[in-house]
Amino acid sequence: MKSFDTVESGDATGNNFDDDGREKRTGTLMTASAHIITAVVGSGVLSLAWAIAQLGWVAGIVILVTFAVINYYTSTMLADCYRSDTGTRNCTYMDVVRAYLGGRKVQLCGLAQYGCFVGVTIGYTITASISLVAIGKANCFHDKGHGAKCSMPNYPFMAAFGIVEIILSQIPSFHKLSFLSIIATVMSFSYASIGIGLAMAVVASGKVGKTGVTGTVAGVDVTASDKIWKSFQATGDIAFSYAYSSILVEIQDTLRSSPPENKVMKKASLAGVSTTTFFYMLCGCIGYAAFGNKAPGDFLTEFFYEPYWLIDYANACIVLHLIAAYQVFAQPIFQFVENKCNKAWPESNFITIEHSMNIPFLGKCRVNFFRLVWRTAYVILTTVVAMIFPFFNSILGLIGAAAFWPLTVYFPVEMHISQRKIKKYSMRWIGLKLLVSVCLIVTLLAAIGSIVGLIKSVKAYKHFHS
Repeated sequence: MKSFDTVESGDATGNNFDDDGREKRTGTLMTASAHIITAVVGSGVLSLAWAIAQLGWVAGIVILVTFAVINYYTSTMLADCYRSDTGTRNCTYMDVVRAYLGGRKVQLCGLAQYGCFVGVTIGYTITASISLVAIGKANCFHDKGHGAKCSMPNYPFMAAFGIVEIILSQIPSFHKLSFLSIIATVMSFSYASIGIGLAMAVVASGKVGKTGVTGTVAGVDVTASDKIWKSFQATGDIAFSYAYSSILVEIQDTLRSSPPENKVMKKASLAGVSTTTFFYMLCGCIGYAAFGNKAPGDFLTEFFYEPYWLIDYANACIVLHLIAAYQVFAQPIFQFVENKCNKAWPESNFITIEHSMNIPFLGKCRVNFFRLVWRTAYVILTTVVAMIFPFFNSILGLIGAAAFWPLTVYFPVEMHISQRKIKKYSMRWIGLKLLVSVCLIVTLLAAIGSIVGLIKSVKAYKHFHS
C-alpha cells in the first residue's frame, strides 16, 4: 500500500494536465491562504464587537479562541481527506463525503454546504450595502453637519452590488479567482486596521461605553430573555466568523500536486486562522472597549464623522473585499449546477457550446449562453432576497449555526475516524465524539437565538423603508 504522502502528491499524466485529466492546477500556499482569508475575514469581523458585548470579556474571548482552535483542528482532518487511499482526488466536499461515508450523508452534506453558500452570498449583499450607506452618510454629515438627517435606503446599493456580481460571475471557474482573492486579502487588512485604529482613538479619548465581565446587563441594557437569546446569537456570529470549512476542499482542489496538497493546505489553514484570529481579537476587544455594551452590529458604520475620507476608504475596502468573497462562495454553486446540466443534457448546444466574442475593453472572450443566463438569474435572486430580509446580525448567526456543526465538525470528524480506522470506544474515539456532541449543543442554542432575533426583526421591519 502507498504511503499517505506519496498518495497525496500524485503524478501528472502530461505537461498540461493533472493525474485526473483536468487542466493542470497552479495554486500555491499564497493563493490558498488568500482564498481562506477572503472567505473568513468579511462580514463576520464587523459584528465581533457586538458579539463580545453580548457575552462579556471572559466568555467572548474564550469562545472566540475556542472556535479558532476547533476550526483549525478539524480543517487538518478535512485536508487529509482530499485524496482517497488509492490516490484519487476528491474535488468537492460532497466527493470527499461520498468517498469516506457515502449513503444519504452525501445529500445531507450537499444541502448544508450549498445552503451555506446561498446564505453567505445573501449576507454579503446586505453587508456591502451597509458599507455603501455608511459612505453616503459620512459624506452627508461632512457636508451638512453632524446634526443633519442623513438617512438613506440600502436597496439602490444592493442593486449596484448585484450588477457588479453579474459581470464577475462570468469568470468561468474557481481556479481563475486567485487575483480577486489576493486583492480582497489586502482590502481586509486595510479596513480591519482602520477600524482598529479608529476604535483605539475612541478609547484614547476617554469617551467610551460601559463594559463588563459578563457583557450587557439584564434589566439595564437588555431584558433578561434578550440577554439569553442574544448571547446564543452572538455565539453563532462567532462561529460564522471562521466559516471556511465549507469551501476548504474546493480551495485545496486549486493547489498544484507537488508538494502534497494536504501539507500545503494545513499550512494555509494555520496561516489563515492565525492571521484572522489576531485581527478578530483586536477588532472585537478594542471595538467593545470603545462602544461598550451599546456596541453596534457593524462597528465600522458608527464612524460617520471626521476624518470622513478615511471612513469612506475603509468602507470602500469592505465593499471590494465582499465583491471578491461573493465569488469565492458563489463559484462552487455555479459549477455544481453547470456540471449537473452538462451530464443531463450533453447534446444541448445552449448548455455545452462556448462562443468566442469580442467584448469592448476586454478583448476576445469565451461566452456560454447557459452560464450567462443561469448565473445572472442566481445573482438577481440573491439580491432580491437580501432586499426583503436585510437583518444583518440575525442572518449571520443563523448561517453560522446552520453550517458550523455539520461542515466544520461532524463530517470532518466522521471521515477522520473512517480514514484512520480509529477503534470504537477508544479514548481518541470518545474524545472526538464528545467534541461533536458539545458542538451540536452549541449550534442548536445559537440557532435558537438567531431565530428569535429574526422573528423580532421581521415584526419591527417595514419593507423598502430606509
